[in-house]
Amino acid sequence: MKTLTPLHTFDHIKLLADSRRMQVLRLLMAAPATLTHLARAMKQSPAWVRHHILALQSAGLVEISEIRKRGQVTEKYYRAKADALLLQEVILPKTRKPTLIFSGSHDLALEGIAAHLEKHVTLLSLPVGSLDGLVNLRQGLCQVSGAHLLDESGEYNAPTVRHLFPDRDVELVTLAHRTQGLILASGNPKAVRSLADLTRSTVRFVNRNGGSGTRLWFDAELKRRRINSTRISGYERTVKTHSEAASLIASKKADAAIGLQAAAHQHGLDFIPLFDERYDLVLPRENEASLSPLLDYLQTAAFRNELNLLTGYNAAHSGEQILL
Repeated sequence: MKTLTPLHTFDHIKLLADSRRMQVLRLLMAAPATLTHLARAMKQSPAWVRHHILALQSAGLVEISEIRKRGQVTEKYYRAKADALLLQEVILPKTRKPTLIFSGSHDLALEGIAAHLEKHVTLLSLPVGSLDGLVNLRQGLCQVSGAHLLDESGEYNAPTVRHLFPDRDVELVTLAHRTQGLILASGNPKAVRSLADLTRSTVRFVNRNGGSGTRLWFDAELKRRRINSTRISGYERTVKTHSEAASLIASKKADAAIGLQAAAHQHGLDFIPLFDERYDLVLPRENEASLSPLLDYLQTAAFRNELNLLTGYNAAHSGEQILL
């Protein structure tokens, strides 16, 4: 099986920003080739190709795979050193205070935490869902993630984290327990009472993105109740945050969503509770020092008071460490 190789340096990304070098590299990923072969494929001169080959070779992206001699002619075959490349570079603001990246499941409490810590640290959010957030943490694209993944065993987050980080010392810290359910238009004009009502043709649903803890719960519940997702109008329409879903309903662009009670309350919407969950922060222990302002704040009365202002949030276990 061929492999996908991540690139993490800005110099490599800058080099491949040139579409001509990118084209040369992609041709060499497909098969080894000589300057003549590449020139013919790209309708350029061999000298033009050689200029870009030397730049790619100097960066360690291309190498000579074979040298063939045919009489007085020597042919050099070049190949890409990777089967495929994934370009990864995070560009952060240059300030005196540290910048930390959170990537994971969207949470309303984190928005308040970021505002509180603004004088000490810049907390940037990349909401991608619980699973993708943990993948980003594994790849070093963030310092902390957030998840609410319910395992078949009935345990939150720990089994998934153990599976994804078998070789890393990772810590789970509970941020809060939260209530999720059906977010509905004010007054519930479509009279939605249960998940089964989402299959009515008059109900416009807005879903969460694949890999989010909310979406995984919803899909599992549909399967358990034997509800065919193709019967839900809007099932394929997705947003990345609870706030986006609530905003669409508040603006009458959708009728229902699965999301946080706090998001429904903030937008003046109706809400039917369906389940309570534990939301944890996930961080490698090597990042504890840089995340200490965040972790310390979770232990304060000020944080608990702030959290209790969010409808459907419970701060009773906030700041507790979950043993792996």
